[in-house]
Amino acid sequence: MTNNIFIVAKYEFLKRVKTKWFVITTLLGPMALIAFIAIIGYVSISSLTSDDKTVAVLDATGILFDGLNDEDGQITFVVSNMPEDSVRKAVIRGVFDGYLLLDDQIISGSGEATYFSKDGGGASFFSRKLRNLVRSTVEERRLLEQHVPPEVFEILNARVDVNMVKLSDTGETTGGTEAFAVVGFIMGFLIYIAMFVYGTVVMQGVMQEKINRVVEIIVSSVRPFDLLMGKVLGIGAMGLLQMTFWAILIMAGVLLSGTVVAAFLDPATLNLPASASQDELLAAADFTIPSIEPAVFIWFVAFFLLGYLLYASLFSAIGSSVEQQQDAQSLMLPVMLPIILSIVFLQPLIEAPNSTLAIVLSMIPFTSPISMVVRFAITDIPFWEVSLSFLILVGSFIGSIWVASRIYRVGILMYGKKASFADLIRWARLS
Repeated sequence: MTNNIFIVAKYEFLKRVKTKWFVITTLLGPMALIAFIAIIGYVSISSLTSDDKTVAVLDATGILFDGLNDEDGQITFVVSNMPEDSVRKAVIRGVFDGYLLLDDQIISGSGEATYFSKDGGGASFFSRKLRNLVRSTVEERRLLEQHVPPEVFEILNARVDVNMVKLSDTGETTGGTEAFAVVGFIMGFLIYIAMFVYGTVVMQGVMQEKINRVVEIIVSSVRPFDLLMGKVLGIGAMGLLQMTFWAILIMAGVLLSGTVVAAFLDPATLNLPASASQDELLAAADFTIPSIEPAVFIWFVAFFLLGYLLYASLFSAIGSSVEQQQDAQSLMLPVMLPIILSIVFLQPLIEAPNSTLAIVLSMIPFTSPISMVVRFAITDIPFWEVSLSFLILVGSFIGSIWVASRIYRVGILMYGKKASFADLIRWARLS
């Protein structure tokens, strides 16, 4: 590293670290993300479960209505002896939320149940619950008609728990599967936001220097490559500091998750005394504190840093080739597309972290910063696979910074013309 690169990097780092924006985003970034996810989850659950439904039942069998009972009280069933046309009009007027038609042959298996409402039921929490209630009622009646003893009913209705165990070379980890997925999602989303934000900061800085003609003075004493590398590394150091702090916060959040969850648990609802300990509350609530290895946080910071360097070099090349933000939009789309695809495939990665799709995405350098970190947080990945992905990312950065520097040295001195991809390729090929 030359002295000029260090001077530029130090200037870019200190200029941004001393701002209020950096302090606020560093302290509140993860908290804002967690709050955002919590609000979305709360609103989604509330919208599904908050409204109680009143359902009229037209029971052609004459015996199934007595078995329809929602223990949660969210669905109230009302038997109706009115003609179906009258019940239909009552639903349209809003007297009932809908009506359930039970065919007289449904017990024998040749009939069916049909629910009519103004919203059609949809693929919502209510429709799934209604289906389960009708199925369980019909199944119970069929067993009664076959003179099945009550003991068999208890056996069939007995709850069966399935414990999830994570296997690794170091042993087994019981429970916490959902927590691993949440941690992986948060890490992947933080890297997505950070790479996009910091890459844009680099691009905006390059564009601003070009527009103000400051760069013409700077390049008279600093090589374009040194200027570019210093700017990328300086902003990268700021991002590394921020992501390291966030990794520590996430680790602390995982360690304190048991205490936080226990504070919101009511011993009475879990059939426990008021003096129940935290361990007893968590055990009754079937909550297990996940044991996440420090290597997860180390790779989280490492993949972010290399991912940022890769994308920052590409964003800087775009910034040097344009003079206005509007001109950069068309050039940014191909660069942003892999980052967007990483988020689009985040759910499949969480569901199947060892699938072919997950492995391929974690090896492609433009998607591996997010994909590999998410996989590593959820499941055990061989060291050689993580190392190979990281080395590919390192090699891709070296190649991208070489190409970006060749575009940068020409683009920063080009004015009055909107650059195209053909121009960028031509500039990169200039000796």
